[in-house]
Formats: sequence, C-alpha cells, structure tokens
Amino acid sequence: MAHRSKLSPVGAPTRGTTNPNRLRRVDRWIASSPRTSRLLRAAADPLVVDLGYGASPVTTIELARWVRRVRPDVRVLGLELDPARVAFAQYAASPPMLDFRRGGFELAGTRPVLVRAFNVLRQYAEDEVPGAWGLVLDSMAPGGLLVEGTCDEIGRLSTWALVAASGPVSLTLSMRLAGLEKPSTIAERLPKALIHRNVPGERVHTLLSALDACWATAAPHQAFGVRSRWLETVRLLAARGWPVSGPPSRIRLGELTVPWDSVAPA
Repeated sequence: MAHRSKLSPVGAPTRGTTNPNRLRRVDRWIASSPRTSRLLRAAADPLVVDLGYGASPVTTIELARWVRRVRPDVRVLGLELDPARVAFAQYAASPPMLDFRRGGFELAGTRPVLVRAFNVLRQYAEDEVPGAWGLVLDSMAPGGLLVEGTCDEIGRLSTWALVAASGPVSLTLSMRLAGLEKPSTIAERLPKALIHRNVPGERVHTLLSALDACWATAAPHQAFGVRSRWLETVRLLAARGWPVSGPPSRIRLGELTVPWDSVAPA
C-alpha cells in the first residue's frame, strides 16, 4: 500500500521531555509480558514503532535494545511530528534496524505489530482518546497491540494500557517502591483515559483506594523491607477479589496488572 506513506502526520506536538531510562519500566514489561513477547516472536514483519519519542531519541534506542532481547531482528522506528526532532535523531539511526521519521497517529504509512506511545495523549481531552487509539490500531498490522501510557519525568511512577483492535485489554501500574508514601501517588500518572476518573464511584478510584488500604494493613511488613510490604499489599488486594496478574518477578519490582474492565470508566 504505497499510498500510505503519503499520509499527512496526524496529532499535536508534545513538550518533548525525555530522559535516559525514563521508560525502562514499560520496556521491561513489553519484553517480558507473554502477550507482547509472543506477538513479536510470531510476527512475519517484526516492526515496532515508538510514537512521539520527544526531543531526544534516547528512549527509542533503549526500546530497541529491550525488544531485541525477545527477537534480534526486530526493527524499530521512532516517529515525531517535529521535523527538527527527526533531523536531530538521525545521528542514532541505523536503517533498517533503527530509524526515525516524521509521523503521528497515522504511523507514517507503516504497519507495525507493536506501538509504544508514552506521554503523548496527556495534552488531549479524554473524549479524544478512543479516536486516537482507533487511528493507531487501524494503521497497524492485523493483531497489532498499542501500549499507551504516562510516567513521571524520571520514570519512578508509570502506568500504561494495553490496547487491541477489540478495545483496551489491561492496565498496569508500576512504581519505584523506595520512598513510596502510598500506592495512590501514582494517580497523577494514570493514562488519559483514566486520569480524570480517580473520583468516588469510578472503578479506578476503588482500585487505588483498595491499594492504599492494603498498603496500610501491610505496614508491619515494612520491618522486612519495602518490597516485603508491597508483596503483602498485592496479596491482600488479590484476597479482596481483585484480578491481579503478572509474574512474581514483575510484581516484586512494584508492578501489578489488572484487566481493563475492572477499572474501565463507569
């Protein structure tokens, strides 16, 4: 479909803020999550797009390193709306394995199997999120997956939604445990689809409130270290009936995943 490459970029420029290792939490998850890693291994054309990488290509370079642990021949393409950012990133390009191009939600006419879009939708209205998700997924290869989320400036608090063509699949919360006052601190970094829903009566608010309550109950475990307290918190949360998933190795890092329907806007 050669005409796809002539599509005009769609989207609004981001601030461009970026830092090394800012997206390490989501990159590790992409490389270890069964669904995303299976997708990469099975793809006939393993192309991954980093949408809106910012003023520096550093996080795109890091993404490439992580996904190549899953499959060495994965190609990674960084897309940005700002031509100056694309031009600057060329120092790191090594086509076809790592390249940078101007593009937005239309994905510059490419057909990736996986798209990572972080801190891209924060400036959009909540009601614009489904349309943005849909445009990205419609542009992807069949069965493709979008990982869309938000994090703080140094990557200590991070959340993301896994989205398929059929709709959002899951929400992941990932936080640095050292110095964590309470889990609901992560609320300010929820994906755009949920960030305004952290109010009584909404499912995501119920989840974060339950997390805080379990965290408080698990306080005696702090004597054995913050990781012990977190593991007890997650155990208590699951005992309350929350469908927590994720391998123990990920949970130990301060991470948990729940199905989207357990936190979807009411």
